[in-house]
Amino acid sequence: MRLYGKYFMIHLKSIMEYKTSFFFTCLGQFLVSFNVFLGVYFMFQRFSHVEGFTYNEVLLCFSITLMEFSLAEAFARGFDLFPSMIRQGEFDRIMVRPRNEIFQVLGAHIEFTRIGRFLQAIVMFIWGFSVSNVHWTLPKILTVILMIAGGSVVFSGLFLLYASICFFTLEGLEFMNIFTDGAREYGKYPVCIYGKHILFLCTFVVPYALIQYYPLLYVLGRGKTYYALLPVAACLFLFPCLLFWKIGVRHYTSCGS
Repeated sequence: MRLYGKYFMIHLKSIMEYKTSFFFTCLGQFLVSFNVFLGVYFMFQRFSHVEGFTYNEVLLCFSITLMEFSLAEAFARGFDLFPSMIRQGEFDRIMVRPRNEIFQVLGAHIEFTRIGRFLQAIVMFIWGFSVSNVHWTLPKILTVILMIAGGSVVFSGLFLLYASICFFTLEGLEFMNIFTDGAREYGKYPVCIYGKHILFLCTFVVPYALIQYYPLLYVLGRGKTYYALLPVAACLFLFPCLLFWKIGVRHYTSCGS
């Protein structure tokens, strides 16, 4: 953790050298997310509910998903940039260092500008928190915390999976954006609205529903008690991603520079 703290401070000092650029980039991230929020708002001006979910409930769902994705993108951004690291031969340097490869890739890039998107999510959550009819209790607050933590792990696992594929292709595959940026977009609504087949895939294949839909039902008072712990189970998704990474590392042959 001490070494990661040094990585963190290096990136922070680097980006603070260009404070104006940092501020406007954060502002841009905030406004982009705000446009998506406006899309949800105007849709609910036409329809009072979607599959039984009201505007305030969807706002809670969207804000939590956006927080999950923003945290993962901020701290696991190194995996998203991994294809260029492979092509330029930078992974060779990582391989000869005594530290873990995943740790070094994580420390290679920290995206502080995602704070703009995260702040947007916090604003939406506070608004949804204040106007929803949810009777907030300590278990429900802890469930929201587990949703954010578990969601960050799942999205980080997807970024790791994306990076692992690059060991075999040398290029990033754009279809993976369906599971990362795409999930951020369609995650603004509860997964159940997309049909039973998608809900099944998002429960047992890529566990979006375990960090979004089922625990949200518990928070809204519509789900079973054990739904609150499903974000913890979703973290198990990280293990096959780590396994695929290890297979990719064994498969890796130097690309040169």
